[in-house]
Amino acid sequence: MKLKVCGMKYVENIQQVAELQPDYLGFIFYEKSKRNFEGIIPDFSNEIKKTGVFVNEHLEIVISLIEEYRLDAIQLHGDESVAYVKELKQHLSERRTLFIEENKSIKKRKNQHYISKNEIEIIKVFGVKESFNFDVLEPYLEVVHYFLFDTKGKERGGNGTQFDWSVLYGYPFDKPFFLSGGIGLQEAEEVKKIQKLGLPIYALDVNSRFESKPGVKKIEELEKFKKEVFV
Repeated sequence: MKLKVCGMKYVENIQQVAELQPDYLGFIFYEKSKRNFEGIIPDFSNEIKKTGVFVNEHLEIVISLIEEYRLDAIQLHGDESVAYVKELKQHLSERRTLFIEENKSIKKRKNQHYISKNEIEIIKVFGVKESFNFDVLEPYLEVVHYFLFDTKGKERGGNGTQFDWSVLYGYPFDKPFFLSGGIGLQEAEEVKKIQKLGLPIYALDVNSRFESKPGVKKIEELEKFKKEVFV
């Protein structure tokens, strides 16, 4: 199981969290979020996947930010349709081909575009309350790499509350998913219990429950959580 730490905002804190070697670091590009990211992402291990979080954003802006920040994964946290995802994947495929061809050029000119040579992961988020209709996931099965289940609340993520995980016992697909929503240090034992149920949980996504203020993660608590759950 992987670990994603989302809602990164400040350079020094990003560097500190990166030293813990999570698998994903999430950067929210959504102006209404208290954790909206603007600025410079410092260098850290290439093993950590830089993930851009978007909410109903124009495709041109998503692609521009992928190129600017050299993102490895995209998290769609809005009401993005299957058609939207397909169009995004098509644009990314075209730009990846362009990037590869530019690097083959004898002139070795400076790249005009950057898209990872690896396929960029697409994570589609769905909010969950007391129940969930899994039928809505079926059209997305062939176009996304992962689902992410978060608590449906007032904010688009980062609400700090947990939904009833027993809803996921009825998950009918093999498609792996991220589990999110109100996961903090106190949920370590609960996480270990749900791991034993055989659900295809690919990663845990943590955010506000590990913060001293929006965008600032508590390093000691994250380190302890990682040791308890991922060892």
